Amino acid sequence: MPRIVDFHLGDILTLKKKHPCGGFQWEVVRVGMDVGIVCRACNRRVTLVRSELERRIKFIETDGGTI
Repeated sequence: MPRIVDFHLGDILTLKKKHPCGGFQWEVVRVGMDVGIVCRACNRRVTLVRSELERRIKFIETDGGTI
């Protein structure tokens, strides 16, 4: 059974592929069925389905450390 990732507002996500602006890091700004993220390089906002985002994550930086 796949592991469910627990997202929190303010988490910094590093994705496997870079954004066209060149940034890899995204900040979580909305959590629900869809997850809203903002590119930390260009401030572009994107909403992704949770399952799609879970596949794209390389690692997560939280207030408590790195997951």
